[in-house]
Formats: sequence, structure tokens, C-alpha cells
Amino acid sequence: MKKNFLLSPTLRHLTLILAVFTFAGIAQATTWNGIEPLKSTRADVERALGKPIEEDAAGAPDALRFRVAGGTVTVAFVDKKFVENKKLNAALEGTVLQIILQHETATDTPDTLKLNGNSDFVKESGGNTTTYRNVKDGIYYTFVENRLRTTRYSPSAEELKKATKQ
Repeated sequence: MKKNFLLSPTLRHLTLILAVFTFAGIAQATTWNGIEPLKSTRADVERALGKPIEEDAAGAPDALRFRVAGGTVTVAFVDKKFVENKKLNAALEGTVLQIILQHETATDTPDTLKLNGNSDFVKESGGNTTTYRNVKDGIYYTFVENRLRTTRYSPSAEELKKATKQ
């Protein structure tokens, strides 16, 4: 009797679920710690990170600062002025605009993050500072003396385009 090497319906279903979760993770590159620009709210941020150590962080009235492992994170929110200037849907006011991680103890370098030669990132250097920008995904890395100091998660170019009033 010939054996059928096709996947069973259950195994096919599990394979499909795994593939969906794998690609869903890729599509949400700007998400950090469950917080996503233009989607998460202040309540979502506080649920994920707890009570802020500072409100109105960095002189911005719509920003919160939190202590996290390895440094601090500042979360800035979309305000009315930003909505008006960028001609965004008014419902986005109060959602996360940007997540800024300040790394105090990171040992990452452009090489360990595989940024050198990565065509998704634009490299800009000045003095002892180098920045790698990926506008498509909304991720920015800043290195000082070749060590990671700041990671920023912002809305991708596509997300901002979708958020504009039609």
C-alpha cells in the first residue's frame, strides 16, 4: 500500500497558523513592548510599563518617561497640533507618536545589529555620532562612539500616509 505524504488537515492547519504569526510579527516592526505608534493609547502604555517616573517628559506636555531595564523610555503622544499640521485623522490624538529608548548599558554596535550594508537603513555620521534611519519601518538607531545610545520607534511612512485624512 502506498503511503500518502501529504500533510494531515490538522498539521496543515497548525502550519498555516504558525506562518500567519510569523509574518504578523514582521509586519509590526515598529511595535515595542506591546506599544505601537498611532495605535496604542496612554492607558495601553501605562498598562505595559506601569507608573511613569516623569510626566511631561523632555519638556513635551504629551510625553511620559519610564525606567526600564538598561535605561529609560520616553513615550510621546500625538497632540492636536500634530494632527492639524500633518492633516491626520482626529481620532489619532492621544495615541503614541514615538517611543524613545535611552540605552545606558547597551553594548550593541552597528555590526552586532547588522546595520552596516543593510539597504533598509540610511547611515548618517557626524563627529562621534552615527544614526541609522529606516523610514519605511519607522526605526532609528543612534550610536555614540560606536555604542547604541538611542532607539526610536515612530510610525512608518506607510502608517503616516494611511493616517492622513482622505
